[in-house]
Parts: sequence; structure tokens; C-alpha cells
Amino acid sequence: MSSSENDNKTWRFLSNHPQVLLSLNPDPNARLRDIAQSVGITERAAQRIVADLIESGYVESERNGRRNHYSINTDIAMRHPAQRGHEIGELLELLESRND
Repeated sequence: MSSSENDNKTWRFLSNHPQVLLSLNPDPNARLRDIAQSVGITERAAQRIVADLIESGYVESERNGRRNHYSINTDIAMRHPAQRGHEIGELLELLESRND
């Protein structure tokens, strides 16, 4: 199957929530606009996902002038029962190491 055929598929292996985490991990000062562009979603969707991640404790946000600084709590467990015993940091580490 060619790359262009894969681009037409409607599902992905990772949802937008981990994609946002992967966007924030190397750039904790990223703007919502940059996150949205990186993930391929609207800025409003990025805002909702970041709010979800903050509410769930995966991300902390601190205002720094006109920008936000985000910190990912990598030691929090993944939410799905199938990943019981695994922390979100493991996933980020695995996927970030592939981008080096």
C-alpha cells in the first residue's frame, strides 16, 4: 500500500490526545496554533485537548508573560485498562526516540 493510499484512511494508531503530548514534549512553550498545526487539528480542538490533559493531570500549565509553559507529568499511568502498569512517559519516550 502506498503512502498516498494511507493518507486517505480515516483512522490513526494514536488519537489526538497523545499527538498533542508528543507536540508539547520537545517544545513546552508551544503556542496552541503551533500544536494544532503539528497535529493537524483546529486551534480550538487543540485548546480543548490541552484543557483535557490539564484537567486529567497529565499536563500542568504555568503562565509566563504572554505565553504558557507546559509541563508533562510523565509518571502518570495511562488511562486504558490494557495499558495498566504503564506510565505516559514510557509512550512518549518510545515515540520520541523514533524521531531522533
